[in-house]
Amino acid sequence: MYEDNNWNPVVGEELQGFITQVNPIDGKYQANAQTTEVGWRTLPYYDQVVLIRLRDRSWGKPRLSIYFLADQGVLYRLNGTSPPIHEVNAKAPIKVTEENVLEYLKFFCFFVRGEEGPFLIAETMQDPYIPQNMDPKTKAVIEGTVRAASYEGRNEQGHFLCDAVVYYSNALFIANFAVQPSGMIEMLNDEPIAADLPVKVDAPVA
Repeated sequence: MYEDNNWNPVVGEELQGFITQVNPIDGKYQANAQTTEVGWRTLPYYDQVVLIRLRDRSWGKPRLSIYFLADQGVLYRLNGTSPPIHEVNAKAPIKVTEENVLEYLKFFCFFVRGEEGPFLIAETMQDPYIPQNMDPKTKAVIEGTVRAASYEGRNEQGHFLCDAVVYYSNALFIANFAVQPSGMIEMLNDEPIAADLPVKVDAPVA
């Protein structure tokens, strides 16, 4: 979902104005037009809301990316909790369809986090968030487990049902989700496949 080729760079005066609007981020990170890389991309389940990403090597956290949703100039900081997403979903409003529900599921599970980080929907070894440095045995386990998330139709309440492999902390499990048209997501059940892996997802957003 966050492949680099889908991002549009923010540059020049627009970059300067954006940086002025966000600084200091969370009271601790300073964005700077010389060192901060800012990009934006559209999301298929919103008409006019875009996702904005900031990265800056000078923050001393090479894996850190900071994200905002922007709705016509109003910024919502994606800090790992669900309220900013639900606020945008109500206001925008969100439009979940059979075509975009899996994209939304990946987005929500990445940005609404547990204590150990994101609930990464693990579909392919090419995912930049799946750890790269691992022993052959661990690699074989992860490679044999990841698969494309699937949309399984709607239930009698009109919720979209999805199945996916989730990589959370150092464990992999298969989970079933119900996605409501309002953007609320419920994990119906999960079945562990591999636990105590020596590598975990490292994708900080704060």
